[in-house]
Amino acid sequence: MPQMAPLSWLSLYIMFSATLMLFCVVNYYIFVPLAPQKSKSKKMTSNSLNWKW
Repeated sequence: MPQMAPLSWLSLYIMFSATLMLFCVVNYYIFVPLAPQKSKSKKMTSNSLNWKW
């Protein structure tokens, strides 16, 4: 079975690393988070907790 030269392994490693980094960067910038909508119907009320030990 033929072996690969070290330079071929290096270029293969660089190619896969660049592909992985490109994939991660594209996934990071393609994600658009939705801003939370302020709704008037849902009001946050603070309930005090009475601990009874």
